[in-house]
Amino acid sequence: MTTHDRQLSRPRRTPVTWVRGGGLSSLLFLLPMLVIFGIFSWWPIVRSVVMSFQHTNLVSAPTWVGWDNFVQVVNDPLFWTAAGNTAWFAFLALLLGYPIPLIAAVLMSEVKRAKGLYSALAYLPVVVPPVVAVLLWKFFYDARPDGVFNTILGWVGIPPQPWIQSATQAMPSLVVEATWAAAGGTIIIYLAAITGVAPELYDAAEVDGAGIWRKIWHVTLPQLRSVLLITLILQIIGTAQVFLEPFLFTGGGPVDSTVTILLLIYRYAFQNSLGGDYGAATALSLMLAAFLAVLSLVYFRLTKSWSQN
Repeated sequence: MTTHDRQLSRPRRTPVTWVRGGGLSSLLFLLPMLVIFGIFSWWPIVRSVVMSFQHTNLVSAPTWVGWDNFVQVVNDPLFWTAAGNTAWFAFLALLLGYPIPLIAAVLMSEVKRAKGLYSALAYLPVVVPPVVAVLLWKFFYDARPDGVFNTILGWVGIPPQPWIQSATQAMPSLVVEATWAAAGGTIIIYLAAITGVAPELYDAAEVDGAGIWRKIWHVTLPQLRSVLLITLILQIIGTAQVFLEPFLFTGGGPVDSTVTILLLIYRYAFQNSLGGDYGAATALSLMLAAFLAVLSLVYFRLTKSWSQN
């Protein structure tokens, strides 16, 4: 039977057959979720797109300005400062925060005793409320000689550091805290992925005389390839949307050295107690969303063949 004959032999799909096949009941079960999803997800997106082409402070009547909000954002010198700071934060976070969870997970997987205790300790920072964690680290980053970190440095003969009060040290200091706060979740993901690696692969590597580092390089990492690719793009997206650390630690200072894209969006929207420039804020939000969408698409296209090998 040819493909054409099979298509002719199939019964025609009509509204009646769809209802008889359970389509209506499925739709009724799905309808509440569709309504909730539309109200709380799609409608805000549509509203943001409309607002990006308006001048509005949510108090007075909005006026249509077309692409003026986007032009205003691009012409703002602070926009390029924020973009550079965000890229610098993302680079430092990838340099520090991407390998550390992987190294920790591999080392913990080799531990024979108290593995659950180490997993709990690694995940503990994730349980700490983010605001509490930032305030705690802000206390640690006290630039006075008797500050916590400066006291520790003094034990090894290193002079006190300005930490978040320095334009050059502020961003790395934020990255260290963000890495500490978020690494635990990634460690648990890597540990779960490592447990899924077939033990026969490690046994074969041992027969070939491979040590622990060769087993990690030739067995563990190749088996974690798809997980590593996913966590990499998730970290890039997450670091591009950093807000809490610069907002609570420095407020964007010193001298705008920690102003990020999301912090700039916040300033556009809430810098005025009578209502900020929500049109510019939503315009910048859409620009960030579009950039991340294109970046993700390009990333998955470039890594598609490698992740399947």
